[in-house]
Amino acid sequence: MSNTALLLIDFQNDYYPSYAGAKWALSGTEAAASNAARLLTAFRKQGLPVIHVRHEFPSSDAPFFLPESEGAQIHNSVAPLEGEPVILKHQINSFRDTGLQNILDELNVDKLVILGAMSHMCIDAVTRAAIDFGYECNVAHDACATLDLEFNGVTVPASHVHHAFMAALSFGYCNVDSTDKLLALVS
Repeated sequence: MSNTALLLIDFQNDYYPSYAGAKWALSGTEAAASNAARLLTAFRKQGLPVIHVRHEFPSSDAPFFLPESEGAQIHNSVAPLEGEPVILKHQINSFRDTGLQNILDELNVDKLVILGAMSHMCIDAVTRAAIDFGYECNVAHDACATLDLEFNGVTVPASHVHHAFMAALSFGYCNVDSTDKLLALVS
């Protein structure tokens, strides 16, 4: 497991319904973060690499994750420790225009455990990009969150959005498993 890193994507205040002033509250963020914290603890205990990613939009016209705002900060439930890399991104894909791949190369990582938000955007994008770059990926489905979407006048519940994207990733891209099963790999 020494070549495996934990990748925490966008666990930021604006996504937490319990955060006062959240600008883009997701469904199930706290439950996902609770599972993420369990994986984070296990990776730290084993001395395995942990990388945090946080999104900021480049202008204040954005609906959430405003530049240098408290809402764009990583939530304290999974806050980075000193020395853990924090990647700042301005795109959906965490690899695009960031140093993520360089950090993974420096750490000699070839396997990733991915979790965070939103399931249908940043989790999907980073997982597919990581596979394209040759990383073996595991997504902790119960440590990811999303929200209801609307298309063509139909509201798609968050649980359906989440399950559709997890099903697509597990169908042809990577291992999608529970926090408990991924913890067993780390321990």
